[in-house]
Amino acid sequence: MKKLTGLLIVVLLAVVGLYIGSIQLDRSQGITGNNTLNLYNWGDYIDPDLLTQFEEETGYHVVYETFDSNEAMYTKVQQGGTAYDLAVPSEYMVERMRDEELLIEIDHSKIEGLDHLVPKFLDQPFDPDNQYSIPYFWGTLGIVYNENLVDGDEMNTWADLWDPQYEESILLIDGAREVIGLALQKNGYSLNSTSDAELAVATKDLNALADNVKAVVADEIKMYMIQEEAAIAVTFSGEAADMMWENEAIKYILPEEGSNLWFDNFVIPQTAQNIDAAYAFINFMLDPEIAAQNADYIGYSTPNQSAMELLPEETIADEQFYPGEEKIGNLEVYEDLGPKYLGIYNDLFLEFKMQ
Repeated sequence: MKKLTGLLIVVLLAVVGLYIGSIQLDRSQGITGNNTLNLYNWGDYIDPDLLTQFEEETGYHVVYETFDSNEAMYTKVQQGGTAYDLAVPSEYMVERMRDEELLIEIDHSKIEGLDHLVPKFLDQPFDPDNQYSIPYFWGTLGIVYNENLVDGDEMNTWADLWDPQYEESILLIDGAREVIGLALQKNGYSLNSTSDAELAVATKDLNALADNVKAVVADEIKMYMIQEEAAIAVTFSGEAADMMWENEAIKYILPEEGSNLWFDNFVIPQTAQNIDAAYAFINFMLDPEIAAQNADYIGYSTPNQSAMELLPEETIADEQFYPGEEKIGNLEVYEDLGPKYLGIYNDLFLEFKMQ
């Protein structure tokens, strides 16, 4: 018994020693609870130089962690194991997190630079008056194709993807909302449909599309298209911009039937421990020069009107990436479908991928 007690004391002392050592190490590196910003963002979704600049200008240390889907981000924030000060969910997830009281209401008196944002991108239905979110980037879902492999005159709609000549030629983004949504819009339905009959039609069409699908992938789409291992892909506008930069034969279109208009946004989770740092970072990213540098690096569209004026004219003039009012009017924002239909979409998508 004495030996067991002695062993427990040794283990306890070792744990305490490691804990104290980790705290001292963090302090030696300038990392403490008061000067650390825990940022949870999508992968490769900010210019790394800007993180360094923010640290140098403010004295905050940024701990940067990434996620690959809104659902993965939601689960981790909901579990509360890590006290993220800022996260970057998309519009429908902002709505869900707001409704589940996972977000802190934003104090607009602490925000500097809202006047730089395009008014039409504020006060969206998923977050009226921007009570819980501040726009970060926006973009669309569309079709990229290699003009050396595909006749551009024959690629204008979602329906064109079903052409038999594209057998095993298409890469699809690995996302239930995106893939089910394009099949819905092909038939003139809303990509937020909760009609079982409409979903049945979309599912039947997806089954017919299977022969044309080379693979369902995520980040690999960019590499495969650049290296011309596929002729066509369904992907996001920013990814398309990167592909076009690396391979001039790649083109991007918004299908005529309509598509998704998405917004990624800064939010402050309820578990945040350094709200001052969160506001400091939001204000930093709202600065037009910072926003322009970030948009140029990432390739997605900035909601910052003042930043747009600093970007190359050819970038802003490209209606595939900065569509005008008519095209935007034909785009649709994802809504929170609720657990029942989110589960249905995921199940239908899984069945499609297993073919």
